[in-house]
Amino acid sequence: MTKHVVITGANRGIGLGLVKYYLDKDYTVAACCRQPNHADELNELAEQCTTLSVYSLDVESEASISDFVTALGDAEVDLVINNAGYYGPKGYAFGQVDITEWHKVFAINAMGPLLVAQHLAPLLAKCENSKLVCLSSKMGSMTDNTSGGSYLYRSSKSALNAVVKSLSIDLLPQNTLCVVLHPGWVQTEMGGPNALITVEESVHGMAQTIAKLTLAQTGQFFNYNGETIPW
Repeated sequence: MTKHVVITGANRGIGLGLVKYYLDKDYTVAACCRQPNHADELNELAEQCTTLSVYSLDVESEASISDFVTALGDAEVDLVINNAGYYGPKGYAFGQVDITEWHKVFAINAMGPLLVAQHLAPLLAKCENSKLVCLSSKMGSMTDNTSGGSYLYRSSKSALNAVVKSLSIDLLPQNTLCVVLHPGWVQTEMGGPNALITVEESVHGMAQTIAKLTLAQTGQFFNYNGETIPW
């Protein structure tokens, strides 16, 4: 039976790379982004692949999430990858935090994935060994923070890690594995051209890691290459 994956933030970068990977693996892919009408490459793929559907989804809006899940109907979902994320304005040092932007970063990076999980949990419950994966960052690790700064992004990813840890406990009775993954420092619009790995390297590593995960590993934090990251 064909497996079904939902990917948020699917219009570019890592999200688009994940769409391509899972299409090549013969998954049915629900690719979500805020403005599908502007997602040219994603729409071109959808014209070529009958197993790819493009949906409008704004993770800041619970109404948008609800509409998306309604559009999925009674589909069974094997895998959800919460990839949508927002770094926020760069260069803000201590004493310069923009509270309005902090709210937005939190809404997208921490609150959105939880709302997506709440609405998709019943569809994940229909599948044996379903998986909920949230893309976090080493910058959300307390142990890894040796340089300070980046208050908005760091705190939002730390919050996401806490959210997923709780989800791993709450969704355990329905046998849904929940983990956070660090995609690496990737050559994307956010990561910049000097990043260490390509989108393809990140996506392949994460997908291989996801495929090997077992329910015994739920609630853990992994690098894209499968190495455990300290909280």
